[in-house]
Amino acid sequence: MALLTGMIKNCLAALVLLAAAAGAEAASFSMKRGINLDLWTTWPSEESWSDKAVILPFPEWRKSLARADFEALKDTGFDFVRMPVDPAPFLSAKTIALREQLFASVLDSVRLINDAGLKVVVDLHLIPSEVRSIDMGNVMAEPDLFDAYVEFVRMMARTLSSQDPALVALEPMNEPVIDCEEGKSDLWPGRLQRLFAAARSSATRLTLVLGGACYSSAEGLTRLDPAKISDDNIIWTFHSYEPFLLTHQGATWAGDFIPHVGGLPYPPHAVPRAELDAALAAVRARIEAEAPWARRSGMLAYLGEQMAMLDTSEELQAAMDAPFELVGQWAKRHGVKPENILLGEFGMIRQEFESPHVVPAKYRAAYVRDMIARAESHGFAWSMWSYGGAFGVVEEFDGRRAEPDVLEMVRGLP
Repeated sequence: MALLTGMIKNCLAALVLLAAAAGAEAASFSMKRGINLDLWTTWPSEESWSDKAVILPFPEWRKSLARADFEALKDTGFDFVRMPVDPAPFLSAKTIALREQLFASVLDSVRLINDAGLKVVVDLHLIPSEVRSIDMGNVMAEPDLFDAYVEFVRMMARTLSSQDPALVALEPMNEPVIDCEEGKSDLWPGRLQRLFAAARSSATRLTLVLGGACYSSAEGLTRLDPAKISDDNIIWTFHSYEPFLLTHQGATWAGDFIPHVGGLPYPPHAVPRAELDAALAAVRARIEAEAPWARRSGMLAYLGEQMAMLDTSEELQAAMDAPFELVGQWAKRHGVKPENILLGEFGMIRQEFESPHVVPAKYRAAYVRDMIARAESHGFAWSMWSYGGAFGVVEEFDGRRAEPDVLEMVRGLP
């Protein structure tokens, strides 16, 4: 009798697993054209996260955006948003008393967007930081903290599992900063497996968005073997900001070289050569005046090397094509359908915070248009970075409206 009971239990367990798998295959999350929302707008100090008035509602954009703002995005031509959620508050001791309310607020945010007619990718978006106790660096470096992060992913998946899987998807980690030196380590596939398993254990029907190592690069994605994730309900993602020299001009957080770069046109050959030469001369002058003495010659040489790779229209096109070609070839090798691939981030900086220089709107619209054309020619979905802030296409800083050029370009897409 005990043996028979055990056999019955095993059969029931198998049926449950089969039902879960069938549910996962049946869940359909499709997307085409999207935009990333803001991660933070005021970036409150971790010391204030225990204050309900500071941390809730969450994400922080809930304090300024309403349903009408999302309806406007839908009217522009977007069908989904990628919604960054900072995991740090969920892992910080400062928010223990508010933890349930944080999860509930994320769910309310998803419902708000869905009610406006848009789908949502919930993007768990850790960042590198020197001022927070929890960031990408220590989550990747400290086993206990990574364990806590895995549990957070499981809880977020459970929170979202109540929603229609045709309207909501989950990305367990944005831009993992790991395995960036090819051949030096291969840690990410194992960690991705853990994140996938945690999410799937709580949400059998939820589409999961998975990407590669080293900032979700195309190269990182192509180092993954999709067969190791035995699930059909997956969308694979990569990011591209090529050429970085042009897309991140003046960004103070992107290394010690790029903050000195500014005033370069897109595409470089769109202006007379004398105008481009004058812009490059201004960049060289800033490097010579502002960069540390020991770094100047190296930076000047690097500037020359980068511009040499973009010197002609053909070279620029090749640089921008490369990530798409790489991912396209990987997809063909592994039988991944183009519609199951997402260009999760791309864009061109508008203005670094507190910098006087604004990249002309016509350059930003032209770049975004060219990247969209590449994604759609490959059959990939896309989501531009981002709603507001330094890369803002709807707003800039403090809620001020950005120039309409990028949105008008999207509105005019066929």
